[in-house]
Amino acid sequence: MAHAAPASHAPDDIFSARAHRIAAVAVPVVLGLVYGYWVAAVRRSGGPITGWNLLLGFVSALAFAAVYVAVRALAPRLKRELHAVLWASFTGCAFGFVYSQTGATIWRSVMMSLGVAAGLFAVAFYRYYTHEDGAGHRVR
Repeated sequence: MAHAAPASHAPDDIFSARAHRIAAVAVPVVLGLVYGYWVAAVRRSGGPITGWNLLLGFVSALAFAAVYVAVRALAPRLKRELHAVLWASFTGCAFGFVYSQTGATIWRSVMMSLGVAAGLFAVAFYRYYTHEDGAGHRVR
């Protein structure tokens, strides 16, 4: 006798509802901590770890996690074009901030982040265009 998939998950979803609840908290925290470490490491350029460096890392981690949660909540409600633009903007801004910590000029930081955002937009738009209908519903 075959078991029916839970109503809240797609039939091909192998994770339980509990695993999804844990991931909803753990993913932003882990990504935020990795991002904060990345920002702090780039900023100190191999120098000594200072209190200001730790503060920059933790504030960056908190800001990244908060914006990630907001984008994650808002993006699925948008049409595929805006969905891709939102993720590309988030990624471009996050990368641009890290790149600006290297001491590069603002112009170079902006150009590099625009390049990263454009690349991510192309990939995200292709994914959403091939996996969603015009109204944003997943198609199989």
